Amino acid sequence: MDDNYTPANSGAAPSPGASTNATGKPEGSRWEREALERLAFAQLNEAKAKRRWSIFFRLVTLLIAGVLIWQIFDFGTGDLESVGRHTALIEIEGSIESGKGSGSADNVILALNKAYAAADVAAVIMRINSPGGSPVQAGIIYDEMQRLRRSHPQRPLYVVVDEMCASGGYYVAAAADQIFVNKASIVGSIGVLMDGFGFSELMGKLGVERRLLTAGENKGFLDPFSPQTPRHREYAQTMLNEVHQQFISAVREGRGKRLKESPEMFSGLFWSGAKAVELGLADGFGTVDSIARNVVKAEDIVDYSVHEGFPERVLKRFGAAAGEGALRSLMQSNGMSRQMR
Repeated sequence: MDDNYTPANSGAAPSPGASTNATGKPEGSRWEREALERLAFAQLNEAKAKRRWSIFFRLVTLLIAGVLIWQIFDFGTGDLESVGRHTALIEIEGSIESGKGSGSADNVILALNKAYAAADVAAVIMRINSPGGSPVQAGIIYDEMQRLRRSHPQRPLYVVVDEMCASGGYYVAAAADQIFVNKASIVGSIGVLMDGFGFSELMGKLGVERRLLTAGENKGFLDPFSPQTPRHREYAQTMLNEVHQQFISAVREGRGKRLKESPEMFSGLFWSGAKAVELGLADGFGTVDSIARNVVKAEDIVDYSVHEGFPERVLKRFGAAAGEGALRSLMQSNGMSRQMR
């Protein structure tokens, strides 16, 4: 037998310089095996992480979809189940104006009618935080509040003023049975204004010619690029005085003999809540909770306000509000806007 014969299963001889372990196998093959194991575990952990993130994003997507469906179909504003004797809350936050906000006549009247239709409502509290707004919207809300008070004399309607209840906000408040304020609240501003801008002199200095064609001698009434005529100014002032008298009549009707009238009361000035109580513009101090607890004697409060839905908020944020603001600015520039401030 040849002395140089090597069995087939004996393996190749280690290369010169290669170290061996206790079993006689090269250290290099062990390093390769450990590297492969580490790579396999890394791939396994990566796959687990991807699966966890996939599950997370699916859950987030389902949650967002659920919120969208809830807001779009407004499941949360259906008829309220009986919750026992309670105080109904309706909130007006911001300007009194048409649209989807809490100060629009449509939303306030809808909330009022829901509150008065509920059998277990002991009283209605309207919380107002508003600088004013449209005399039309304020007048519509005022008339509906008066109607509901007459048809439900056993169910009082109170107003609680937050930071501010001025002008159109106070127009609305005057329809309540009683008005409660904080000592530092801003109350009053019983007046009407119409504002705009005039650029006729500036255009003349710049050499800009205004070309305005109208059918009807008064169609360019209060055009900001044309000089204001004394006749148009007088006409606008007469109209403002008429609306102002409507406001004054509403306050007198709502507040009655509680008012301590003075020449300044209807001048457009506003007062602190403490002074408003002295003048008879308000009846006392309180919050929604304190009035529900101490006056109504029904501490459970249920919010009947019509809140803006998610689709409306998205539309307003991404352009609808900008378009509406541009239209309002255009109307104001043409003297078409009347504001109670």
